[in-house]
Amino acid sequence: MNLFETYSARVNAALARLSERGALSAGLNLGRVVVEPTRDAAHGDLATNAAMVLAKEAGTNPRALAQLICEELASDATIVKTEIAGPGFINLTLQPEIFTAILKSAVEAGLDYGRGAFKPEPKINVEYVSANPTGPMHVGHGRGAVFGDSLANVLAFAGHNVAREYYINDAGAQVDVLARSAFLRYREALGETIGEIPEGLYPGDYLVSVGQTLAKAHGDALLAKPESEWLPLVRAVAIDGMMAMIRDDLAALGVVHDVFFSERSLQKVDGNLDAVAETIADLRARDLIYEGRLPPPKGQKDEDWEDREQTLFRATQFGDDVDRPILKSDGSYTYFANDIAYHRSKFTRGFTEMIDVWGADHGGYVKRMQAAVKAVTGGAGALDVKLCQLVRLLRNGEQVRMSKRSGDFVTLREVIDEVGRDAVRFMMIFRKNDATLDFDLAKVVEQSKDNPVFYVQYAHARCASIFRQAREAFPDLDLSPAKMAQADLAMLTDEAEIGIVKMIAAYPRMIEGAALAHEPHRVAFFVHELASAFHSLWNKGKDSPQLRFVNQTDRKSTEARLAFVHAVRSVLASGLAVAGVAAPEEMR
Repeated sequence: MNLFETYSARVNAALARLSERGALSAGLNLGRVVVEPTRDAAHGDLATNAAMVLAKEAGTNPRALAQLICEELASDATIVKTEIAGPGFINLTLQPEIFTAILKSAVEAGLDYGRGAFKPEPKINVEYVSANPTGPMHVGHGRGAVFGDSLANVLAFAGHNVAREYYINDAGAQVDVLARSAFLRYREALGETIGEIPEGLYPGDYLVSVGQTLAKAHGDALLAKPESEWLPLVRAVAIDGMMAMIRDDLAALGVVHDVFFSERSLQKVDGNLDAVAETIADLRARDLIYEGRLPPPKGQKDEDWEDREQTLFRATQFGDDVDRPILKSDGSYTYFANDIAYHRSKFTRGFTEMIDVWGADHGGYVKRMQAAVKAVTGGAGALDVKLCQLVRLLRNGEQVRMSKRSGDFVTLREVIDEVGRDAVRFMMIFRKNDATLDFDLAKVVEQSKDNPVFYVQYAHARCASIFRQAREAFPDLDLSPAKMAQADLAMLTDEAEIGIVKMIAAYPRMIEGAALAHEPHRVAFFVHELASAFHSLWNKGKDSPQLRFVNQTDRKSTEARLAFVHAVRSVLASGLAVAGVAAPEEMR
Protein backbone atom coordinates (compact mmCIF):
# COMPACT_ATOMS: atom_id res chain seq x y z
CA MET A 1 0.00 0.00 0.00
CA ASN A 2 1.39 3.38 -1.03
CA LEU A 3 -0.18 5.80 1.44
CA PHE A 4 0.61 8.86 -0.65
CA GLU A 5 -0.79 7.41 -3.87
CA THR A 6 -3.96 6.46 -1.98
CA TYR A 7 -4.55 9.95 -0.60
CA SER A 8 -3.49 11.68 -3.81
CA ALA A 9 -6.27 9.73 -5.48
CA ARG A 10 -8.71 10.78 -2.74
CA VAL A 11 -7.78 14.45 -3.04
CA ASN A 12 -8.18 14.25 -6.83
CA ALA A 13 -11.55 12.55 -6.37
CA ALA A 14 -12.65 15.37 -4.06
CA LEU A 15 -11.61 17.91 -6.71
CA ALA A 16 -13.55 15.98 -9.34
CA ARG A 17 -16.69 16.06 -7.19
CA LEU A 18 -16.30 19.81 -6.73
CA SER A 19 -16.09 20.19 -10.50
CA GLU A 20 -19.13 17.97 -11.06
CA ARG A 21 -21.33 20.17 -8.91
CA GLY A 22 -19.98 23.38 -10.38
CA ALA A 23 -18.05 24.57 -7.33
CA LEU A 24 -14.75 24.32 -9.21
CA SER A 25 -13.77 24.87 -12.83
CA ALA A 26 -13.59 21.73 -14.94
CA GLY A 27 -10.42 20.61 -16.73
CA LEU A 28 -7.93 21.95 -14.20
CA ASN A 29 -4.34 20.72 -14.49
CA LEU A 30 -3.88 18.37 -11.53
CA GLY A 31 -0.31 17.45 -12.47
CA ARG A 32 1.18 19.74 -9.82
CA VAL A 33 -1.04 18.53 -6.98
CA VAL A 34 0.96 16.48 -4.48
CA VAL A 35 0.33 14.77 -1.17
CA GLU A 36 3.38 14.52 1.05
CA PRO A 37 4.32 14.16 4.72
CA THR A 38 3.85 17.19 6.91
CA ARG A 39 7.08 18.88 7.93
CA ASP A 40 6.03 18.72 11.58
CA ALA A 41 4.18 15.66 12.90
CA ALA A 42 2.27 17.98 15.24
CA HIS A 43 0.48 19.37 12.18
CA GLY A 44 -0.92 16.03 11.05
CA ASP A 45 0.10 13.08 8.91
CA LEU A 46 -0.19 14.38 5.35
CA ALA A 47 -0.25 17.71 3.56
CA THR A 48 -1.47 18.71 0.10
CA ASN A 49 -0.75 21.80 -1.98
CA ALA A 50 -3.93 21.34 -4.08
CA ALA A 51 -5.49 24.69 -3.19
CA MET A 52 -2.20 26.56 -3.60
CA VAL A 53 -1.45 25.33 -7.12
CA LEU A 54 -5.03 25.35 -8.47
CA ALA A 55 -6.46 28.60 -7.07
CA LYS A 56 -5.18 30.95 -9.78
CA GLU A 57 -6.35 28.68 -12.61
CA ALA A 58 -9.71 28.25 -10.85
CA GLY A 59 -10.15 32.01 -10.40
CA THR A 60 -10.31 32.00 -6.63
CA ASN A 61 -7.99 32.46 -3.65
CA PRO A 62 -6.13 29.50 -2.09
CA ARG A 63 -7.75 29.60 1.34
CA ALA A 64 -11.23 29.72 -0.13
CA LEU A 65 -10.46 26.74 -2.35
CA ALA A 66 -8.82 24.96 0.58
CA GLN A 67 -12.03 25.37 2.56
CA LEU A 68 -14.06 23.74 -0.24
CA ILE A 69 -11.61 20.84 -0.44
CA CYS A 70 -11.67 20.34 3.33
CA GLU A 71 -15.48 20.25 3.31
CA GLU A 72 -15.40 17.64 0.53
CA LEU A 73 -12.87 15.50 2.41
CA ALA A 74 -14.94 15.66 5.61
CA SER A 75 -17.00 12.70 4.38
CA ASP A 76 -13.89 10.48 4.26
CA ALA A 77 -14.08 8.27 7.36
CA THR A 78 -10.32 7.62 7.30
CA ILE A 79 -9.54 11.30 7.84
CA VAL A 80 -9.85 12.47 11.45
CA LYS A 81 -9.20 16.14 10.81
CA THR A 82 -8.45 18.61 8.03
CA GLU A 83 -6.74 21.90 8.76
CA ILE A 84 -5.86 24.87 6.56
CA ALA A 85 -2.36 26.15 7.22
CA GLY A 86 -0.66 29.35 6.11
CA PRO A 87 -1.77 30.69 2.73
CA GLY A 88 -3.71 27.56 1.81
CA PHE A 89 -1.92 24.30 2.49
CA ILE A 90 -4.17 21.53 3.80
CA ASN A 91 -2.99 19.23 6.59
CA LEU A 92 -4.68 15.86 7.06
CA THR A 93 -4.73 13.77 10.22
CA LEU A 94 -5.58 10.11 9.57
CA GLN A 95 -7.22 7.41 11.65
CA PRO A 96 -4.59 5.29 13.48
CA GLU A 97 -6.04 2.20 11.77
CA ILE A 98 -4.57 3.43 8.46
CA PHE A 99 -1.03 3.06 9.77
CA THR A 100 -1.86 -0.25 11.41
CA ALA A 101 -3.00 -1.52 8.02
CA ILE A 102 0.19 -0.26 6.36
CA LEU A 103 2.33 -1.97 8.99
CA LYS A 104 0.42 -5.20 8.39
CA SER A 105 1.01 -4.95 4.65
CA ALA A 106 4.72 -4.36 5.26
CA VAL A 107 4.90 -7.45 7.48
CA GLU A 108 3.16 -9.57 4.86
CA ALA A 109 5.20 -8.25 1.93
CA GLY A 110 8.58 -8.55 3.63
CA LEU A 111 11.41 -7.69 1.23
CA ASP A 112 8.88 -6.91 -1.52
CA TYR A 113 7.34 -4.06 0.45
CA GLY A 114 7.68 -0.91 -1.62
CA ARG A 115 8.45 -2.78 -4.85
CA GLY A 116 6.71 -1.28 -7.89
CA ALA A 117 4.77 -3.30 -10.47
CA PHE A 118 6.87 -4.12 -13.52
CA LYS A 119 6.63 -1.59 -16.35
CA PRO A 120 7.97 -2.98 -19.65
CA GLU A 121 8.03 0.50 -21.20
CA PRO A 122 9.89 2.73 -21.38
CA LYS A 123 13.12 0.76 -21.55
CA ILE A 124 15.81 2.58 -19.60
CA ASN A 125 19.51 2.33 -20.37
CA VAL A 126 21.87 3.20 -17.53
CA GLU A 127 25.46 3.54 -18.75
CA TYR A 128 28.06 3.81 -16.04
CA VAL A 129 31.74 3.33 -15.31
CA SER A 130 32.85 3.18 -19.00
CA ALA A 131 36.45 3.73 -17.86
CA ASN A 132 39.04 3.67 -20.63
CA PRO A 133 40.49 0.11 -20.77
CA THR A 134 44.00 1.37 -20.19
CA GLY A 135 44.57 0.37 -16.57
CA PRO A 136 42.96 -0.38 -13.23
CA MET A 137 40.05 1.69 -12.02
CA HIS A 138 40.65 4.40 -9.45
CA VAL A 139 38.42 5.50 -6.59
CA GLY A 140 36.65 8.10 -8.75
CA HIS A 141 35.57 5.32 -11.11
CA GLY A 142 34.26 3.51 -8.03
CA ARG A 143 31.94 6.37 -7.18
CA GLY A 144 30.44 6.32 -10.66
CA ALA A 145 30.18 2.53 -10.53
CA VAL A 146 28.32 2.53 -7.21
CA PHE A 147 26.10 5.45 -8.17
CA GLY A 148 25.14 3.90 -11.51
CA ASP A 149 24.60 0.44 -10.09
CA SER A 150 22.54 1.72 -7.16
CA LEU A 151 20.48 3.89 -9.51
CA ALA A 152 19.80 0.85 -11.71
CA ASN A 153 18.78 -1.06 -8.56
CA VAL A 154 16.38 1.72 -7.51
CA LEU A 155 14.82 1.87 -10.96
CA ALA A 156 14.43 -1.92 -11.11
CA PHE A 157 12.92 -2.05 -7.61
CA ALA A 158 10.48 0.68 -8.61
CA GLY A 159 9.40 -1.60 -11.46
CA HIS A 160 11.23 -0.12 -14.43
CA ASN A 161 12.74 -2.11 -17.29
CA VAL A 162 16.45 -1.38 -16.90
CA ALA A 163 19.61 -2.38 -18.75
CA ARG A 164 23.07 -1.76 -17.26
CA GLU A 165 25.67 -0.87 -19.87
CA TYR A 166 29.43 -0.28 -20.07
CA TYR A 167 30.82 1.59 -23.09
CA ILE A 168 34.30 0.31 -23.93
CA ASN A 169 36.38 3.19 -25.35
CA ASP A 170 38.50 0.91 -27.52
CA ALA A 171 38.75 3.00 -30.70
CA GLY A 172 40.82 6.04 -29.73
CA ALA A 173 44.52 6.85 -29.64
CA GLN A 174 44.73 5.86 -25.97
CA VAL A 175 44.38 2.15 -26.79
CA ASP A 176 47.26 2.39 -29.23
CA VAL A 177 49.34 3.85 -26.39
CA LEU A 178 48.14 0.91 -24.29
CA ALA A 179 49.31 -1.52 -27.01
CA ARG A 180 52.76 0.06 -27.18
CA SER A 181 53.01 -0.09 -23.39
CA ALA A 182 52.02 -3.76 -23.44
CA PHE A 183 54.55 -4.46 -26.20
CA LEU A 184 57.27 -3.09 -23.93
CA ARG A 185 56.14 -5.54 -21.23
CA TYR A 186 56.14 -8.29 -23.86
CA ARG A 187 59.80 -7.57 -24.56
CA GLU A 188 60.42 -7.63 -20.82
CA ALA A 189 58.70 -11.02 -20.56
CA LEU A 190 61.12 -12.32 -23.21
CA GLY A 191 64.05 -11.38 -20.97
CA GLU A 192 64.91 -7.90 -22.22
CA THR A 193 65.82 -5.24 -19.67
CA ILE A 194 63.49 -2.37 -20.50
CA GLY A 195 64.64 0.11 -17.85
CA GLU A 196 62.45 3.06 -16.92
CA ILE A 197 59.11 3.25 -18.75
CA PRO A 198 59.37 6.03 -21.38
CA GLU A 199 57.23 9.11 -20.89
CA GLY A 200 53.91 8.84 -22.68
CA LEU A 201 53.46 5.12 -22.01
CA TYR A 202 51.54 3.56 -19.12
CA PRO A 203 53.98 2.83 -16.28
CA GLY A 204 51.92 0.61 -13.95
CA ASP A 205 52.88 -3.00 -13.34
CA TYR A 206 49.36 -4.16 -14.25
CA LEU A 207 50.58 -4.69 -17.84
CA VAL A 208 53.22 -7.23 -16.81
CA SER A 209 50.70 -10.08 -17.06
CA VAL A 210 49.63 -8.90 -20.53
CA GLY A 211 53.25 -9.01 -21.67
CA GLN A 212 53.57 -12.54 -20.28
CA THR A 213 50.39 -13.62 -22.10
CA LEU A 214 51.78 -12.28 -25.37
CA ALA A 215 55.12 -14.00 -24.85
CA LYS A 216 53.42 -17.30 -24.13
CA ALA A 217 51.18 -17.04 -27.21
CA HIS A 218 53.70 -15.69 -29.74
CA GLY A 219 57.17 -16.43 -28.42
CA ASP A 220 59.55 -13.88 -29.95
CA ALA A 221 57.72 -13.82 -33.32
CA LEU A 222 56.30 -10.33 -32.80
CA LEU A 223 59.76 -8.80 -32.48
CA ALA A 224 60.42 -9.26 -36.18
CA LYS A 225 57.15 -7.65 -37.26
CA PRO A 226 56.70 -3.95 -38.01
CA GLU A 227 54.43 -1.97 -35.68
CA SER A 228 51.66 -1.89 -38.28
CA GLU A 229 51.41 -5.69 -37.96
CA TRP A 230 51.94 -6.28 -34.25
CA LEU A 231 49.92 -3.28 -33.02
CA PRO A 232 46.44 -4.71 -33.82
CA LEU A 233 47.35 -8.07 -32.25
CA VAL A 234 48.81 -6.55 -29.10
CA ARG A 235 45.99 -4.01 -28.82
CA ALA A 236 43.32 -6.74 -28.83
CA VAL A 237 45.15 -8.79 -26.18
CA ALA A 238 45.81 -5.72 -24.04
CA ILE A 239 42.18 -4.56 -24.18
CA ASP A 240 40.97 -8.06 -23.30
CA GLY A 241 43.39 -8.16 -20.38
CA MET A 242 42.37 -4.73 -19.11
CA MET A 243 38.65 -5.48 -19.44
CA ALA A 244 39.10 -8.77 -17.57
CA MET A 245 40.79 -6.82 -14.77
CA ILE A 246 38.06 -4.17 -14.79
CA ARG A 247 35.30 -6.80 -14.71
CA ASP A 248 37.04 -8.50 -11.81
CA ASP A 249 37.32 -5.23 -9.89
CA LEU A 250 33.67 -4.43 -10.58
CA ALA A 251 32.63 -7.89 -9.42
CA ALA A 252 34.49 -7.27 -6.15
CA LEU A 253 32.28 -4.20 -5.80
CA GLY A 254 29.14 -6.20 -6.62
CA VAL A 255 28.70 -4.48 -9.99
CA VAL A 256 27.67 -6.62 -12.97
CA HIS A 257 26.72 -5.08 -16.31
CA ASP A 258 24.24 -6.55 -18.76
CA VAL A 259 25.97 -5.13 -21.83
CA PHE A 260 29.56 -4.27 -22.72
CA PHE A 261 29.37 -2.15 -25.87
CA SER A 262 32.51 -1.66 -27.98
CA GLU A 263 33.22 1.72 -29.54
CA ARG A 264 35.14 -0.06 -32.31
CA SER A 265 31.94 -1.88 -33.30
CA LEU A 266 30.59 1.48 -34.53
CA GLN A 267 33.41 1.95 -37.04
CA LYS A 268 34.36 0.28 -40.31
CA VAL A 269 37.01 -1.96 -38.78
CA ASP A 270 37.14 -5.67 -38.04
CA GLY A 271 34.39 -6.27 -40.59
CA ASN A 272 31.89 -3.90 -38.95
CA LEU A 273 29.53 -1.60 -40.78
CA ASP A 274 30.30 2.10 -40.35
CA ALA A 275 27.56 3.13 -37.93
CA VAL A 276 29.14 6.57 -37.49
CA ALA A 277 28.94 7.29 -41.23
CA GLU A 278 25.36 6.02 -41.23
CA THR A 279 24.49 8.38 -38.37
CA ILE A 280 26.10 11.35 -40.09
CA ALA A 281 24.26 10.52 -43.32
CA ASP A 282 20.96 10.38 -41.46
CA LEU A 283 21.58 13.78 -39.86
CA ARG A 284 22.73 15.25 -43.17
CA ALA A 285 19.55 14.04 -44.88
CA ARG A 286 17.60 16.11 -42.32
CA ASP A 287 19.81 19.17 -42.92
CA LEU A 288 21.40 18.84 -39.49
CA ILE A 289 24.95 18.62 -40.89
CA TYR A 290 26.58 21.46 -42.79
CA GLU A 291 29.98 22.87 -43.75
CA GLY A 292 30.93 26.05 -41.90
CA ARG A 293 33.31 27.86 -39.57
CA LEU A 294 33.17 28.24 -35.81
CA PRO A 295 34.17 31.29 -33.79
CA PRO A 296 36.95 30.68 -31.24
CA PRO A 297 35.67 29.61 -27.81
CA LYS A 298 35.19 32.40 -25.30
CA GLY A 299 37.44 32.27 -22.29
CA GLN A 300 38.20 28.56 -22.43
CA LYS A 301 40.07 26.07 -24.54
CA ASP A 302 38.00 23.78 -26.73
CA GLU A 303 40.00 20.92 -28.20
CA ASP A 304 37.46 20.47 -31.00
CA TRP A 305 37.88 24.02 -32.32
CA GLU A 306 39.93 24.66 -35.45
CA ASP A 307 40.03 27.87 -37.49
CA ARG A 308 38.91 26.27 -40.75
CA GLU A 309 35.81 25.21 -42.58
CA GLN A 310 34.48 22.12 -40.86
CA THR A 311 31.71 19.57 -41.00
CA LEU A 312 29.37 20.66 -38.21
CA PHE A 313 26.31 19.33 -36.42
CA ARG A 314 23.54 21.89 -35.79
CA ALA A 315 23.69 21.42 -32.03
CA THR A 316 22.31 24.91 -31.34
CA GLN A 317 19.04 23.84 -32.95
CA PHE A 318 18.61 21.45 -30.01
CA GLY A 319 19.70 23.64 -27.11
CA ASP A 320 23.52 23.65 -27.25
CA ASP A 321 25.58 26.84 -27.12
CA VAL A 322 27.44 26.34 -30.42
CA ASP A 323 27.39 23.93 -33.34
CA ARG A 324 29.84 21.05 -33.02
CA PRO A 325 32.46 19.50 -35.34
CA ILE A 326 32.03 15.85 -36.24
CA LEU A 327 35.08 15.40 -38.49
CA LYS A 328 38.72 16.21 -37.75
CA SER A 329 40.99 17.92 -40.26
CA ASP A 330 42.32 14.52 -41.38
CA GLY A 331 38.79 13.33 -42.13
CA SER A 332 38.55 11.00 -39.13
CA TYR A 333 35.63 11.19 -36.74
CA THR A 334 35.67 13.34 -33.63
CA TYR A 335 34.90 11.69 -30.31
CA PHE A 336 31.57 13.49 -30.46
CA ALA A 337 30.66 11.83 -33.77
CA ASN A 338 31.34 8.41 -32.24
CA ASP A 339 29.25 9.30 -29.19
CA ILE A 340 26.34 10.45 -31.36
CA ALA A 341 26.38 7.11 -33.18
CA TYR A 342 26.60 5.26 -29.86
CA HIS A 343 23.54 6.98 -28.43
CA ARG A 344 21.69 6.45 -31.69
CA SER A 345 22.48 2.75 -31.21
CA LYS A 346 20.88 2.87 -27.77
CA PHE A 347 17.73 4.32 -29.28
CA THR A 348 17.58 1.76 -32.10
CA ARG A 349 17.91 -0.95 -29.44
CA GLY A 350 14.69 0.32 -27.91
CA PHE A 351 15.91 2.65 -25.17
CA THR A 352 13.91 5.87 -25.14
CA GLU A 353 15.28 6.87 -21.74
CA MET A 354 19.04 7.04 -21.36
CA ILE A 355 21.01 7.84 -18.23
CA ASP A 356 24.76 8.42 -18.48
CA VAL A 357 26.94 8.56 -15.37
CA TRP A 358 30.05 10.67 -15.99
CA GLY A 359 32.89 12.18 -14.03
CA ALA A 360 32.58 15.84 -13.09
CA ASP A 361 35.31 16.78 -15.59
CA HIS A 362 32.86 16.02 -18.42
CA GLY A 363 30.37 18.70 -17.37
CA GLY A 364 31.03 20.79 -20.46
CA TYR A 365 30.02 17.88 -22.68
CA VAL A 366 26.49 17.48 -21.34
CA LYS A 367 24.53 20.00 -23.45
CA ARG A 368 25.99 18.86 -26.75
CA MET A 369 25.24 15.21 -25.98
CA GLN A 370 21.68 15.98 -24.94
CA ALA A 371 21.28 17.99 -28.15
CA ALA A 372 22.57 15.04 -30.15
CA VAL A 373 20.12 12.62 -28.52
CA LYS A 374 17.21 14.94 -29.32
CA ALA A 375 18.38 15.07 -32.93
CA VAL A 376 19.03 11.37 -33.60
CA THR A 377 15.81 10.29 -31.87
CA GLY A 378 13.59 12.94 -33.40
CA GLY A 379 12.74 14.12 -29.91
CA ALA A 380 11.48 10.67 -28.88
CA GLY A 381 14.49 9.92 -26.71
CA ALA A 382 15.77 11.68 -23.60
CA LEU A 383 19.22 11.74 -22.01
CA ASP A 384 19.88 12.54 -18.35
CA VAL A 385 23.54 12.93 -17.44
CA LYS A 386 24.51 12.47 -13.80
CA LEU A 387 27.90 13.92 -12.92
CA CYS A 388 29.83 12.38 -10.03
CA GLN A 389 32.15 14.77 -8.26
CA LEU A 390 35.64 13.91 -7.05
CA VAL A 391 36.46 11.54 -4.22
CA ARG A 392 39.12 12.68 -1.76
CA LEU A 393 40.72 9.59 -0.26
CA LEU A 394 41.84 10.12 3.34
CA ARG A 395 43.30 8.11 6.19
CA ASN A 396 42.58 9.65 9.59
CA GLY A 397 42.08 12.99 7.88
CA GLU A 398 45.31 12.88 5.84
CA GLN A 399 45.05 12.65 2.04
CA VAL A 400 46.18 9.40 0.41
CA ARG A 401 47.59 9.78 -3.10
CA MET A 402 49.89 7.02 -4.30
CA SER A 403 49.60 3.36 -5.20
CA LYS A 404 52.25 0.71 -5.77
CA ARG A 405 50.03 -1.06 -8.25
CA SER A 406 49.16 1.80 -10.59
CA GLY A 407 52.17 3.99 -10.09
CA ASP A 408 50.35 7.27 -9.56
CA PHE A 409 46.90 6.75 -8.01
CA VAL A 410 45.13 4.54 -5.49
CA THR A 411 43.20 1.81 -7.27
CA LEU A 412 39.60 0.96 -6.51
CA ARG A 413 40.54 -2.65 -5.79
CA GLU A 414 43.04 -1.59 -3.13
CA VAL A 415 40.29 0.34 -1.35
CA ILE A 416 37.80 -2.55 -1.59
CA ASP A 417 40.40 -4.98 -0.26
CA GLU A 418 41.17 -2.68 2.69
CA VAL A 419 37.71 -1.64 3.88
CA GLY A 420 35.30 -4.07 2.18
CA ARG A 421 32.56 -3.80 -0.42
CA ASP A 422 29.83 -2.66 1.96
CA ALA A 423 31.73 0.34 3.28
CA VAL A 424 32.68 1.45 -0.24
CA ARG A 425 29.19 1.06 -1.64
CA PHE A 426 27.27 2.70 1.19
CA MET A 427 29.60 5.65 1.63
CA MET A 428 29.73 6.32 -2.12
CA ILE A 429 26.00 7.11 -2.10
CA PHE A 430 25.79 8.60 1.37
CA ARG A 431 26.44 11.94 -0.25
CA LYS A 432 24.70 13.42 -3.29
CA ASN A 433 26.59 12.67 -6.50
CA ASP A 434 27.22 16.34 -7.36
CA ALA A 435 29.04 17.02 -4.06
CA THR A 436 32.70 16.20 -3.42
CA LEU A 437 33.08 13.13 -1.22
CA ASP A 438 35.67 12.71 1.53
CA PHE A 439 36.27 8.98 1.98
CA ASP A 440 38.30 8.23 5.10
CA LEU A 441 39.69 4.69 5.09
CA ALA A 442 39.96 4.68 8.88
CA LYS A 443 36.53 6.13 9.65
CA VAL A 444 34.52 3.78 7.40
CA VAL A 445 35.61 0.69 9.36
CA GLU A 446 34.91 2.11 12.81
CA GLN A 447 32.24 0.30 14.80
CA SER A 448 30.50 3.41 16.05
CA LYS A 449 27.37 5.42 15.40
CA ASP A 450 29.56 7.94 13.57
CA ASN A 451 30.13 5.35 10.82
CA PRO A 452 26.89 5.34 8.76
CA VAL A 453 27.28 1.90 7.17
CA PHE A 454 28.00 0.25 10.53
CA TYR A 455 25.10 2.14 12.14
CA VAL A 456 22.58 0.86 9.57
CA GLN A 457 23.90 -2.70 9.45
CA TYR A 458 23.94 -2.82 13.25
CA ALA A 459 20.25 -1.85 13.32
CA HIS A 460 19.46 -4.81 11.05
CA ALA A 461 21.57 -7.12 13.21
CA ARG A 462 19.74 -5.86 16.31
CA CYS A 463 16.43 -6.76 14.67
CA ALA A 464 17.74 -10.27 14.05
CA SER A 465 18.94 -10.56 17.65
CA ILE A 466 15.44 -9.68 18.90
CA PHE A 467 14.05 -12.69 17.03
CA ARG A 468 16.71 -14.94 18.58
CA GLN A 469 15.66 -13.67 22.02
CA ALA A 470 12.00 -14.28 21.17
CA ARG A 471 12.70 -17.91 20.18
CA GLU A 472 14.38 -18.46 23.54
CA ALA A 473 11.55 -16.81 25.48
CA PHE A 474 8.70 -18.38 23.48
CA PRO A 475 9.96 -21.57 21.76
CA ASP A 476 6.49 -22.31 20.37
CA LEU A 477 5.99 -18.86 18.81
CA ASP A 478 5.10 -18.88 15.11
CA LEU A 479 7.32 -16.23 13.56
CA SER A 480 6.12 -16.59 10.00
CA PRO A 481 5.15 -13.27 8.34
CA ALA A 482 1.59 -14.52 7.80
CA LYS A 483 1.19 -15.26 11.50
CA MET A 484 2.91 -12.06 12.66
CA ALA A 485 0.59 -10.00 10.45
CA GLN A 486 -2.31 -11.31 12.58
CA ALA A 487 -0.89 -9.76 15.77
CA ASP A 488 -2.79 -6.96 17.49
CA LEU A 489 -0.81 -4.11 15.96
CA ALA A 490 -3.10 -1.54 17.59
CA MET A 491 -1.09 -2.21 20.78
CA LEU A 492 1.73 -0.12 19.30
CA THR A 493 0.80 3.27 20.72
CA ASP A 494 4.08 4.81 21.87
CA GLU A 495 5.01 7.98 20.02
CA ALA A 496 8.40 6.54 18.98
CA GLU A 497 6.77 3.38 17.62
CA ILE A 498 4.18 5.34 15.68
CA GLY A 499 6.92 7.59 14.27
CA ILE A 500 8.75 4.55 12.91
CA VAL A 501 5.53 3.10 11.47
CA LYS A 502 5.02 6.39 9.62
CA MET A 503 8.58 6.14 8.29
CA ILE A 504 7.81 2.64 7.02
CA ALA A 505 4.68 4.04 5.36
CA ALA A 506 6.89 6.54 3.52
CA TYR A 507 9.27 3.89 2.10
CA PRO A 508 7.35 3.17 -1.15
CA ARG A 509 7.08 6.90 -1.85
CA MET A 510 10.80 7.37 -1.22
CA ILE A 511 11.65 4.56 -3.66
CA GLU A 512 9.37 6.04 -6.30
CA GLY A 513 10.83 9.52 -5.80
CA ALA A 514 14.44 8.28 -5.89
CA ALA A 515 13.73 6.45 -9.16
CA LEU A 516 11.98 9.46 -10.70
CA ALA A 517 14.72 11.93 -9.69
CA HIS A 518 17.57 9.48 -10.44
CA GLU A 519 18.88 10.00 -6.88
CA PRO A 520 19.95 6.76 -5.16
CA HIS A 521 21.41 8.70 -2.23
CA ARG A 522 17.82 9.06 -0.98
CA VAL A 523 17.83 5.34 -0.18
CA ALA A 524 20.99 5.59 1.91
CA PHE A 525 19.64 8.63 3.75
CA PHE A 526 16.32 6.87 4.42
CA VAL A 527 17.75 3.67 5.91
CA HIS A 528 20.16 5.69 8.03
CA GLU A 529 17.27 7.74 9.42
CA LEU A 530 15.24 4.59 10.04
CA ALA A 531 18.21 2.95 11.78
CA SER A 532 18.65 6.01 13.99
CA ALA A 533 14.98 5.95 15.01
CA PHE A 534 15.14 2.23 15.74
CA HIS A 535 18.30 2.55 17.87
CA SER A 536 16.59 5.33 19.83
CA LEU A 537 13.55 3.12 20.45
CA TRP A 538 15.83 0.28 21.57
CA ASN A 539 17.49 2.61 24.09
CA LYS A 540 14.09 3.87 25.24
CA GLY A 541 13.18 0.30 26.12
CA LYS A 542 16.03 0.15 28.62
CA ASP A 543 14.25 2.75 30.76
CA SER A 544 10.69 1.72 29.91
CA PRO A 545 10.23 -2.06 30.28
CA GLN A 546 6.76 -1.88 28.69
CA LEU A 547 8.47 -0.89 25.41
CA ARG A 548 10.83 -3.85 25.29
CA PHE A 549 10.41 -5.96 22.19
CA VAL A 550 10.37 -9.28 24.06
CA ASN A 551 8.35 -9.40 27.28
CA GLN A 552 8.14 -12.86 28.81
CA THR A 553 5.11 -11.86 30.87
CA ASP A 554 3.14 -10.40 27.97
CA ARG A 555 2.89 -12.64 24.93
CA LYS A 556 0.45 -10.39 23.02
CA SER A 557 2.63 -7.27 23.20
CA THR A 558 5.63 -9.39 22.23
CA GLU A 559 3.80 -10.65 19.14
CA ALA A 560 2.85 -7.11 18.13
CA ARG A 561 6.36 -5.80 18.60
CA LEU A 562 7.92 -8.73 16.76
CA ALA A 563 5.69 -7.90 13.79
CA PHE A 564 6.87 -4.31 14.08
CA VAL A 565 10.54 -5.39 14.22
CA HIS A 566 10.01 -7.69 11.24
CA ALA A 567 8.76 -4.72 9.20
CA VAL A 568 11.71 -2.57 10.28
CA ARG A 569 14.15 -5.36 9.43
CA SER A 570 12.54 -5.89 6.01
CA VAL A 571 12.74 -2.22 5.08
CA LEU A 572 16.35 -1.97 6.28
CA ALA A 573 17.28 -5.10 4.32
CA SER A 574 15.42 -3.87 1.26
CA GLY A 575 17.11 -0.48 1.30
CA LEU A 576 20.52 -2.03 1.88
CA ALA A 577 19.93 -4.43 -1.02
CA VAL A 578 19.07 -1.51 -3.31
CA ALA A 579 22.35 0.07 -2.23
CA GLY A 580 24.12 -3.22 -2.91
CA VAL A 581 25.07 -3.64 0.76
CA ALA A 582 24.74 -6.76 2.91
CA ALA A 583 22.20 -6.94 5.74
CA PRO A 584 24.03 -9.00 8.42
CA GLU A 585 22.23 -11.07 11.03
CA GLU A 586 25.10 -10.59 13.49
CA MET A 587 27.95 -8.10 13.89
CA ARG A 588 31.04 -9.02 15.85
